[in-house]
Amino acid sequence: MSTSPSSPPAVYRVALVMIARDEAARIERALASFAPFVDECVVLDTGSRDDTASRAQRAGARVEHFQWVDDFAAARNGALDAARADWHVVVDADEWLADGGAAIAALRQQAPTFVGSVRVDSDDDATALATRTSSWISRVLPGALRYAGRVHEQPVHALAVQRLPIRFGHDGYLGAQRTAKAGRNRALLEAAVQAAPADAYLHYQLGKDHDVYERYAEALDAFARAEALLGSRLPTWCHDLAVRRLHALKRCGRHAEGLQCAEHELGRWGESPDFFFALGDLLLDWAADEPARAGELLPLIESAWQRCLALGERPDLEGAVAGRGSHLAAANLVLLYEQLGQPELAAPYRPLLAPA
Repeated sequence: MSTSPSSPPAVYRVALVMIARDEAARIERALASFAPFVDECVVLDTGSRDDTASRAQRAGARVEHFQWVDDFAAARNGALDAARADWHVVVDADEWLADGGAAIAALRQQAPTFVGSVRVDSDDDATALATRTSSWISRVLPGALRYAGRVHEQPVHALAVQRLPIRFGHDGYLGAQRTAKAGRNRALLEAAVQAAPADAYLHYQLGKDHDVYERYAEALDAFARAEALLGSRLPTWCHDLAVRRLHALKRCGRHAEGLQCAEHELGRWGESPDFFFALGDLLLDWAADEPARAGELLPLIESAWQRCLALGERPDLEGAVAGRGSHLAAANLVLLYEQLGQPELAAPYRPLLAPA
């Protein structure tokens, strides 16, 4: 019996797609990390004054040029139009591929019928204790998809979203880079909110920007508008909103309101170490402000951070900070017990501390 030869697997073209301006210090790192796993790297330069374009070319990318019009979606779409691939892996110049190259290469044998969400781990040194925050972002797009949104742009589609085993590193929130983005993003977000006042996601992003740049009262106003617009809906970013709101309430000294908010949100976020970490932090700040309450608050603080350790790390939750389910919570408990003069209670948590 003769058998016909099996058909070769379909091969779909995969392209890295990037918009960039004045990213000479980082762009080669990004391109080098992805290049082995894609068929082409396409960079759309939006007006660099440094040698971003020439560095990208030396790294093997095809460079096109675009006049910046204060609209991230327009730039993203220009880059996608230039790439014209079956799959587009959307990357920023301050990112790099930390893990998952094989999953990107495997897209060549997968029909572009879904949107891929990747984990982006962002390093942040805004506080004395550096942190790493995880977000899940739709960055693997079928070729026909395009973006909408002047800032914090989103791909427009009705396709299923699959979380892929792909992880990006990101250091765009470090030092001078964070400072440089401050005014630009606020202006674009405020314009976007004015144009689409019923968009809950834009209000959340504006609140997040206020929180990052320590405008806490404004952050709370924006978060309240976002939640009012959401109603009963619970998109993934609501986790980050809830945690940031507790932080902003603490920084505004609205501790009682923060506790009430936490009690209301407990049913949603009872499995989140970030939620309990922020709650313990708020309660500790309250005890410091009102020492007469310390007796009633200290058991709640202790319980919140112990709950963090019981839950463990949850990088699957939007905005999760690495360590809040492990060494950061342990460090808080050690410090708490030491300040209370109870070193014997601190001892079980010391082995959990991050190495110096």
